[in-house]
Amino acid sequence: APLVTFVELGSVRCIPCKKMQPIMKEIEREYAGKVKVVFHDVWTPEGKPYSQQYGVRVIPTQVFLDKDGKEYFRHEGFFPKEEIVKVLKKKGV
Repeated sequence: APLVTFVELGSVRCIPCKKMQPIMKEIEREYAGKVKVVFHDVWTPEGKPYSQQYGVRVIPTQVFLDKDGKEYFRHEGFFPKEEIVKVLKKKGV
């Protein structure tokens, strides 16, 4: 089971969100098995319920869940990879 679930709530059409796409792919590749990356496009009918579920005010929003599925960190806006890595390290990744 992953140590951390990294939930990205954004859209493929928003500029700062687009910049998150390659970062999510890198995190997924570099931390395979340790970090599960989940993306919800909240501007689509399928993704919209997640923006309510997570109480999203701006996109992109990143929500980090521990191994028990509890939120332990949240960030709004573009989030550089090195900052994400620091958040992952808090949970032993």
